[in-house]
Amino acid sequence: MLFPTLEFAVFFLVVFATNWLLRPRHPQAWRAFMVGASLFFYVWAEWTSWTEWPDVRLGLLLVGSIVANFVFGQRVYVLQWEEDDAAEAGGAAPTRRGVPASVWWVRGAVAFNLGVLGLFKYYGFFSVQVANWLSGAGLDGLIPLAEITLPVGISFYTFQAMSYVIDIGRRDIEPMPFWDFAVYLSFFPQLVAGPIVRATEFAPQLRKTPDPRYVPSTEAIRLILAGLFKKVVISSYLASAIVDDVFANPGAHSGWEVMIGIYAYAIQIYADFSGYTDIAIGVALLLGFRFPQNFNAPYRSLSIQDFWRRWHMTLSRWLRDYLYISLGGNRRGQLFTYRNLMLTMVLGGLWHGAAWNFVVWGIIHGGVLAAERYLSEIFAERPASFAQDLPPELRLIARWLVTFHIVCAAWVFFRAASFGDAIDVFARLGTWSGGAGVVTPLLLLVVFGALAFQFIDESVGEAVQRALGRLSWLQQGLLFGLAILAIDVLGPEGVAPFIYFRF
Repeated sequence: MLFPTLEFAVFFLVVFATNWLLRPRHPQAWRAFMVGASLFFYVWAEWTSWTEWPDVRLGLLLVGSIVANFVFGQRVYVLQWEEDDAAEAGGAAPTRRGVPASVWWVRGAVAFNLGVLGLFKYYGFFSVQVANWLSGAGLDGLIPLAEITLPVGISFYTFQAMSYVIDIGRRDIEPMPFWDFAVYLSFFPQLVAGPIVRATEFAPQLRKTPDPRYVPSTEAIRLILAGLFKKVVISSYLASAIVDDVFANPGAHSGWEVMIGIYAYAIQIYADFSGYTDIAIGVALLLGFRFPQNFNAPYRSLSIQDFWRRWHMTLSRWLRDYLYISLGGNRRGQLFTYRNLMLTMVLGGLWHGAAWNFVVWGIIHGGVLAAERYLSEIFAERPASFAQDLPPELRLIARWLVTFHIVCAAWVFFRAASFGDAIDVFARLGTWSGGAGVVTPLLLLVVFGALAFQFIDESVGEAVQRALGRLSWLQQGLLFGLAILAIDVLGPEGVAPFIYFRF
C-alpha cells in the first residue's frame, strides 16, 4: 500500500475521518483504532496484488517490539526510582560490577533490539562471510546458512524503540502509557521509512487534544503534492530514463552518460526519499501531529558535515546523540574523535544495508568528515595562502563542487549492486566514445533544474503556502485535484516502491 496509490487514498480517508471523530472525544478508543490502522497499513505496506495475501508475521514482529520495549522502559524507570530512594536513605543501590541495575536494563534493551535487527538484516551477510572464511580454512558446514526475509521498515522503528529506552535511562523522559507507546512506535505515516521521530517529540503531542478546525491543511497539502511530484514524476523518470540502465550495464554507456547517470541518481534518491518524508509529514499534519524536518536542500552543502546537517536529518541526529556521543564524541582528543566519526559513519552505512558497498559508503563519509575536522584545525592555526587569495565567491563555488562530487561518488557505492559493480561504473568514466544515446535535453533539464532548485530561498515556498492559504477550501480542493491529475499524467504507469523501504 504505497502512498501514491488509490488504495492508500481510500485507507487514509477512512483513517482521517475516524481520527477526528474519536480523538477529541474518545482518546482511548482513538489510540486502539490508530494502532489497529497502523498495523493494517504495515502488514499491507508492500502489497501489490489482490491475488496475494500479506505476511501477517510483519505485524507480529512489530507488536513484539512494542511489548518488549515497553517492558524494558517500565523496568528501567522502576529501578531508577529504587536507586534514587536508596540514595536518599543514605544507602547504596544494588550494582553489578559497579553498574546500576537500571543501566544494565538499558543495555539489555539495546542488545535485544540490535539482536532482532541483526537477525533479520545482517545474519545472511555475516553468516556468508564467516562461512567463506571457514571454507578457506577447510572447515565447511559449521555456519548454518538461511535466507531471512527483511521486514520492511525494521531499521526505522527499531531505532525509535532504542531511543525511547535510552532516553528513559538518561532521565530525559518518563515512560509512556502502553497505548501511547504503541501509537508512537506503530504510527503509520513514518513507520516504514521515517522520519525517525523521538518520543520526546511525539509524546507531548499525544497528551494534547487538537482542534480539527486548526489543522494546518494548506501546509499539509503543499507537502503532499511536493512529495508526490518528487516521487511519481522526478524519481520515476530519472530511474527509467538513465539511472537503472547505467548501473545495470555501465559498459553499454559512454563516460558522459555514466557521469550524467551518477548525477541523476543523486537527484533520484533525494526526490524519492524526501518525497516520502514530505508525504509522511503532510499526512501526519492532517492527523494532528507535526514531525521533525528531515531534509533541507542537502545538495547546496559546502562540506560533508553540512551535508549531514541537511540530509536525513533525523538519522544524523540519532547517530550523533546515541552513537557518536556514546563512543566518546570529541571529548578524548583528536585521534579518538576521528575514530568515533569513522565508526559512526561505517555503522551508519551498515544500517542502510548488509553489504560491503554500504561499508565503503560509510568509510567515504567518515573519512571525509575526519579530514574536514583535521583541516579546519590546521587552517585555523595557519590559514592557507592560496585560499586567502581567491575571491570569496570562488571559494564557495570550489567548496560546493568538491562536496557535491564527493557525495555523488559515494552514491555510486550506495546504488551499485556490489562493490565490483561500483568499480565498473567508475572505470567507465574514462571512456568517452560510444554510448546508447540516452542523454536528452529533457533529461539534462530535469537533472540540472532539480539541482538548481536546491538553491531557491525557503521564503519562496513560504510565499506559495501563504498564497494557497488565502484560497477558499473549495478552491484549494480544486487545485489539489488538478495537481493530482497532472502528476498522474506526467508519471509512469504504476508506482515503484520507495528506495528506503528496503532499509
